[in-house]
Amino acid sequence: MSRSHPDTGQQPPAEVSYPRLSARTLRFTLGAPRTFSLAPDGSRVVFLRAPSGTDRGTELLSYDVADRTERRIADPTALLSADAENLSPAERARRERTREAAGGIVGYACDAEHRVAAFALSSRLFLADLASGKVRELPAEGPVVDPRPDPTGRRVAYAANRGLRLVDLDGDHDRALVPAEPSDTVAWGVAEFIAAEEMNRTRGFWWAPDGSALLVERYDEAPVPVWHIANPARPDQAPNPVRYPAAGTQNAEVTLWLVDLDGARQEVAWDRAAFPYLADVSWTSYGGPLLHVLTRDQRTAHVLAVDLASGATSLVREATDPAWIDLIPGTPAWLPDGRLVTTVDDGDTRRLAYDGIPVTPEGLQVGAVLDIGEDGVLVSATSEPMEQHVAWVGLDGRVTTLTTDPGVHTGRTAGGLTLVASQGLDHDGVLVRVLRGDEEVGGKKNGGEEVGRIGSRQERPPFAPAVTLLALGPRQLRTAVLFPRDHVPGSARLPLLLDPYGGPHALRVRSARAAFLASQWLADQGFCVVVADGRGTPGRGPAWERLVLNDFASTLDDQVEVVSEVAKRYPSDVDPGRVAIRGWSYGGYLSALAVIARPDVFHAGVAGAPVTEWRLYDTCYTERYLGHPDEQPEVYDRNGLLDAAASLRRPLLLIHGLADDNVVAAHTLRLSSALLAAGRPHTVLPLTGVTHMTPQEVVAENLLLLELAFLRDALANVGQTAGPVAV
Repeated sequence: MSRSHPDTGQQPPAEVSYPRLSARTLRFTLGAPRTFSLAPDGSRVVFLRAPSGTDRGTELLSYDVADRTERRIADPTALLSADAENLSPAERARRERTREAAGGIVGYACDAEHRVAAFALSSRLFLADLASGKVRELPAEGPVVDPRPDPTGRRVAYAANRGLRLVDLDGDHDRALVPAEPSDTVAWGVAEFIAAEEMNRTRGFWWAPDGSALLVERYDEAPVPVWHIANPARPDQAPNPVRYPAAGTQNAEVTLWLVDLDGARQEVAWDRAAFPYLADVSWTSYGGPLLHVLTRDQRTAHVLAVDLASGATSLVREATDPAWIDLIPGTPAWLPDGRLVTTVDDGDTRRLAYDGIPVTPEGLQVGAVLDIGEDGVLVSATSEPMEQHVAWVGLDGRVTTLTTDPGVHTGRTAGGLTLVASQGLDHDGVLVRVLRGDEEVGGKKNGGEEVGRIGSRQERPPFAPAVTLLALGPRQLRTAVLFPRDHVPGSARLPLLLDPYGGPHALRVRSARAAFLASQWLADQGFCVVVADGRGTPGRGPAWERLVLNDFASTLDDQVEVVSEVAKRYPSDVDPGRVAIRGWSYGGYLSALAVIARPDVFHAGVAGAPVTEWRLYDTCYTERYLGHPDEQPEVYDRNGLLDAAASLRRPLLLIHGLADDNVVAAHTLRLSSALLAAGRPHTVLPLTGVTHMTPQEVVAENLLLLELAFLRDALANVGQTAGPVAV
C-alpha cells in the first residue's frame, strides 16, 4: 500500500526555529481540547484545553450542546493570582508517570450527573459548579492529589500525604477518611509505581455508584529496593531515595479495602500470593465491583466480583496465554444487562466479547473500550494499524464503524451524544465533532447528526509533512518515508535516517500529521527520514505482538529490512552507504543496538535514555516480555547491550537525563563504562535535572540541534575512526 501527502504548509517564521517552536508548543499539542467527559443527559461536554498553542496553563471548559457555545469554567491564572504553581512530590511523580508536561488544571473528575467538577491546582483543592460556572476553593489538609466527587455530588475524596481525606460540600468539613500510617513506605488512595507506569492505572480509589463507600488501594513499598538518584551538579544536596522494582526484585505489596464514610474498612480478599498485580478496578451502576488481577508472569488473569458484605471475591472469568495477557483499557466491565465485557484473542484477531463470546468480526482489532452505554459499547478498533477508528457495538453484537476517513480517531459517548476527536494527514491538529442521534439506518446505528464542534487553540505547524506511507517487504512493515520538501526525485542520493520507537505495544506510523513533524524537519536538513513499526507493535494481531517474546533484539531485524526495502524503492534518492538511527527510551535501546550489532548497515546512532541492561528496568514491563532474570539469565544477557559493547565500531551519542526515575541514568553510565573498558570511542551527553521527559523549552530545542550536528558530522566521516571519548 502507498499513500502520498504533499506539503501544503508554510515556512516557519525566520525569528523562531522549528526546534524552538516545537519545544514551546510541546510538539504542537498545547491548545488541543482533551480529557472529555459527557453529561448523561446530553446537555454538556466538559473538557480541558490550554488557552493558546504556547500557553501551558490548561483550563477547565464546558461546551453547551443546546446553543453550541463553550464557556471557560476555571482559569488557573485567575485562581492562583500572582502565585506560582506549586506541585508536591506526589503530584510531580503522578505527572511523570502519565507523561504530563503541561501545567494548570491537568485533570478533573465529575459527579454522575455532571453538576460539579473537582480538580487540583497547585496542590490545592477546587470545586466548580458546571451550571453556574462558579469555582470555589475547598479546605484541604496537605497537597491534594486526584480529587474525585462522589457520584451524588455531595462530597469530594482526595489523596494527601499518604492518606485519603474527605470534604463534605455542605459544610466544607475536611476530615481524614483513612489516616496516613506512621511508615513512609505505606500510601493510601494512589496507584503504586508499577500500576501507573506499566499497567495504565493511575487511580488509587473508586467511589460506589451511590456514594456510600469507596474501594481504596493501600500499597507498602517496604519490600522494594531503594535506589538513589543524585544531582551531580549540586553536590550539596543529598541523593533522592526512590523505591524502584527492578526486574527480578520485589514489588510493592498492594491490597484493596472497602471503606465506608465513617472510615470503617474491610480488606478485599483474593489470592494475592498467586495474583499480586491489581491491574484495574471497575465499580459502576451496572453491577458490583470488579477486580482484574494478574499473576506475576502475566500469563493468567482473573476477573473477580467483590461481595460487599464480606469482602470476599469470586471468580467471574479466567484468561490464560502462553506469552502474556494484554491489558485492554476499559475492560473488564459489566454491560447493563449483566454480561461481562472483555476482549478475547480469537485466531489472530483481538475481538470484543460479551461473556466470553466474540461479537466483533475477524480482522477488526479492538484496542480499547471507550465507553459503555445503555444499548452498547463504544470501542477503538482497526483493520489497518496505521489508522485508528471508532466503532459502536450494540448489545446484540451489531457493529457500526463511526469513522471512515484515514486517520487516528477516538471518542466518548453518553446521553445520546457521541464525541469524536480526529487527527489526520489532511489537516493540522485535532478536530472534535459532537454528534447527536444514533438513529437506525439499514439495521445499524450511525454516528448521528453533528450538533457542534469544539475548537482547538493549537499553534499551526510551519509546514505539513510530505509523508508517504508504505507496507514494505515480506513482513509488510508499516513505514513512513519523508524526503526534504524541496527534494527533486533523482537529483541527489541522500543519507538515510531511521527515526523509530520500535518497541512493543507502541506505534509511530500513524495517519496523522503530528506524528511526523520532527521527522519532516530532520528530512528538510538533508536526509531521507524513515519511520517503521516492526514486530511487537499493536494493531496487527496477537501473533505479531508476541514475536518479541524473549527476543527484543529481533526488533532490529525489521529496521534492517526497512533500510534494504527503502534503498530498493528509491535507488536514485537514498544512499545506503550513509545510514543513521536515532531514538528515545526503547528507541534509544534500538539505536545503540543498531550501531553495535549491525555496523554493516548503520553508520551512526543517537540513543536517548536507552535501556542497556534489562535487569535494571522494572518488573512488570521487562518480565512480561523476557521472563524472570533468575529463571532466564541467558535471555537477559542476549538482549542487553553491555556484553556486546566491545563490538562498537560506529559513532554513538548517548543522551540521558540524570533525574530520570524510569530509565535511570545507570543504563547509559554502565554502557559507557563497558565501551571505555573496551577502548571504544563514544560520546555521552548528561542532562542535569532532566527526567525521562524533556519538556524544558531550551533543553528540547538544543537537544534536537545537537543531535543534528552529531549525525551530520558522523555521516560525513563514514569510514573514518570516530573521535575521542567525551563524557
